[in-house]
Amino acid sequence: MTAENDAPPIPPPSCPPIIGDVAPNFRARTTLGPRTLASYRGRWLVFFSHPADFTPVCTSEFVAFAEAHAAFQALDCDLLALSVDSLSSHLAWVHSIAQRFGVAIPFPIVEDPTMGIARAYGMLPSGATSSATVRTTFVIDPDGIVRALVAYPLTVGRSVAELLRLVKALQTCDAADVATPEGWQPGEPVLANPPVTADGLAEAGANGTDWYYRLGSA
Repeated sequence: MTAENDAPPIPPPSCPPIIGDVAPNFRARTTLGPRTLASYRGRWLVFFSHPADFTPVCTSEFVAFAEAHAAFQALDCDLLALSVDSLSSHLAWVHSIAQRFGVAIPFPIVEDPTMGIARAYGMLPSGATSSATVRTTFVIDPDGIVRALVAYPLTVGRSVAELLRLVKALQTCDAADVATPEGWQPGEPVLANPPVTADGLAEAGANGTDWYYRLGSA
């Protein structure tokens, strides 16, 4: 992670960010000290909300994220969690997870008691009657652009393995200008982008496969 950015926070957009938008900046307290979203520029980031501390589904997710932390780091990808609970609640929950499960939480958890960050990211609908956020996950690239987002209901836990695969797939697509097929895993064939010229179409059909579906290596 790069040094803290002292610039004023970017005002939240009128609508929650979608794929291709600049992720709204913020400054907040976390379990590992103050953080700004802008301080993660230059690295990939998985920024995710959880409904509440001391809840069973969230605990299972945090244990899984902690166990996969090294794998995300190997991809130059950081993890950043958020809920509307207070910092003291976050710290107590992290301590409880360490005691009960023997797992240290190595990534910061943002406190958002005013719900400002959650609302800016659409983690908490404007008309919500509860302060519990949905399980929203944003994958943000090194330029601060939202590249993927996934939302789960309160009762269904996320697949951390799928989020790890998603980051790997995005990085592969960026590096080689390709696409990944359903269920793609690192090392498997990727899809070449369809041709956009007549000459490209003729060349694409020369290898005996359909021009719009060509498997290759990254």
